[in-house]
Amino acid sequence: MSNVRIYHNPRCSKSRQTLSLLEEKGINLTIVDYLNITPSVDELTTIIDQLNFTPRELLRKTEAIYKELNLKDTSLSDEQLIQAMCDNPKLIERPIVIHNNQAKIGRPPESVLELF
Repeated sequence: MSNVRIYHNPRCSKSRQTLSLLEEKGINLTIVDYLNITPSVDELTTIIDQLNFTPRELLRKTEAIYKELNLKDTSLSDEQLIQAMCDNPKLIERPIVIHNNQAKIGRPPESVLELF
């Protein structure tokens, strides 16, 4: 198994562009289709730490489920936000590339090259 992982959504153009960029660079990686293989609370907590983000920074605020669950409510705890992302993985910003215990969001796709 590669020590480079991409949390990938094949329907997302930025995710596809990031994956293509890494493959062009010859980087061997493991593709995680996070919509079908959802990270656990512990995995997502680790990813958030590797990104040096707060859980709120990893939320996709444009998703309908974000509004439905009222996730803009600032009284929600980090644990509640992480659980919401685990229960509804489309809330997780993408793509996420992890290498050597550090992570970057591929927005823009080239930003992930800082990991190498």
